[in-house]
Amino acid sequence: MFKEKRDLFIEKFKNGNLKDALSVLLLILPYAILFSLFIAIPTALAITLSLSYFNVIEFPEYAGLLNYITVITQDSVFLRYVLPNTLKYALIVGPGGYILSFMLAWMLAQIQKGPRTILSLAIYAPSMVGGIFTGVVWKTLFNGNEHGYINALLMQWGLIDRPVQFLQSPEYLMPIMIIVALWSSMGIGFLAMVAGILNANEELYEAAYIDGIKNKFQEVMYITIPSMKPQMLFGAVMAIVGTFNSGGIGVALSGSNPTPQNSGQLIINHIEDYGFQRYEMGYAAALSVILLLIIWGFSKIAYKLFAEKN
Repeated sequence: MFKEKRDLFIEKFKNGNLKDALSVLLLILPYAILFSLFIAIPTALAITLSLSYFNVIEFPEYAGLLNYITVITQDSVFLRYVLPNTLKYALIVGPGGYILSFMLAWMLAQIQKGPRTILSLAIYAPSMVGGIFTGVVWKTLFNGNEHGYINALLMQWGLIDRPVQFLQSPEYLMPIMIIVALWSSMGIGFLAMVAGILNANEELYEAAYIDGIKNKFQEVMYITIPSMKPQMLFGAVMAIVGTFNSGGIGVALSGSNPTPQNSGQLIINHIEDYGFQRYEMGYAAALSVILLLIIWGFSKIAYKLFAEKN
């Protein structure tokens, strides 16, 4: 939409129609101001800060690419734990949550409006109160003493003789994080998919069955997905951004940052560690820029898969 208005403004300006060009400019202006204030300027400041040494107290000192070189050559925690953990987490939770969102949205679209509305709200609710549930429900389930529900059941069934420290164990923390993340991944992208499926043209389905579609799987592959590509793209981008920004789950479950033996440490946790505990803001900014580039790369892949072809 912004690109179309920008092109229209340029066209009007070139044609000498100044009044129409100014009208289009007024339409673009609110978006341009908000985009500059909340995206462009903070991004530019983060990139600038990443090229400096800044400890919050002293004035930033220019350091060139030193922070980036340090990330690649000296930060063993980042290379050994943080980056592999982040990629593993993202490649499971991102596509897993995305596919789960689509499947649930498609199934809800097959039922009546009343139950569909109630179930959609119930599925969407964890994404709004995920932090509260992480701190209360999931920590209670995986509590490391005999009062934790999982430990109590396992001891009752005779599978273990002493409580397992699930949330402090490097062996279990990441799988639990993935489970919690998938449970709370039905966010705004899920609602967009529900809307996309419900708004698909019914005549396309009728024509497809006349042309030889024989089952629901073919219906989904040849009609549903192609007809809701904008919603699929939006859901993919939201899944990518949400996945890379959900590092708080590991800290909330384990109660510490860094997480036990860095087993649940993601890039966002590494940024918070350096930025808000060690006060190395320049280095934290460099990590933020790296995270931004990773999200941008995955978003470009999603755009290639689901964007409308002209």
